[in-house]
Amino acid sequence: METITREAAETILKKYNKDPFHLQHAVTVEAVMKWYARELGYAAEEEYWGIVGLLHDIDFELYPEEHCLKAPEMLRNEGVGEDVIHSVVSHGYGITVGCGATIDVEPVHEMEKVLFAVDELTGLIWAAALMRPSKSTKDMELKSLKKKYKSKGFAAGCSREVIQRGADQMGWELDQLLSTTLKAMAEVEDEITAEI
Repeated sequence: METITREAAETILKKYNKDPFHLQHAVTVEAVMKWYARELGYAAEEEYWGIVGLLHDIDFELYPEEHCLKAPEMLRNEGVGEDVIHSVVSHGYGITVGCGATIDVEPVHEMEKVLFAVDELTGLIWAAALMRPSKSTKDMELKSLKKKYKSKGFAAGCSREVIQRGADQMGWELDQLLSTTLKAMAEVEDEITAEI
């Protein structure tokens, strides 16, 4: 498994992404991916899971209509290995992007399935946290998150269909994915806020 350093990944991320919201999302997904690596018995691959999380939306800011289509070329130009590229692109599996193409790179490794499942969900959880007086995930309960999840108008950009498909790919009930990712975010929140 080829890998790049966290420092190199961050440099690549910031070369193509300037929007604070996108940078925060990248750091959030990185921290949650590392948490899942430890939780699911892949602690030895924690850094690698994190780097994939950090780079997963590398092309979104510059090419939102070609998301996951531009990433391979961008990452290859930066010397990133094909395994990372496959993982990055697989989080768009089955999704039709703005230019009309449907991403056909399937998540195979458990890490790729986790990325697919938590990408949109971390956005939804952060949005729900910001509505709370504490502005934190630490005091959020599952029932509160489920209420926001079921509200169609809330964080409408976070696809419930993708989140459900992510749970299905992992072989998890939706509640398990929601509660586990909420726990992950609460436990890594300080790490995320220190980065941004």
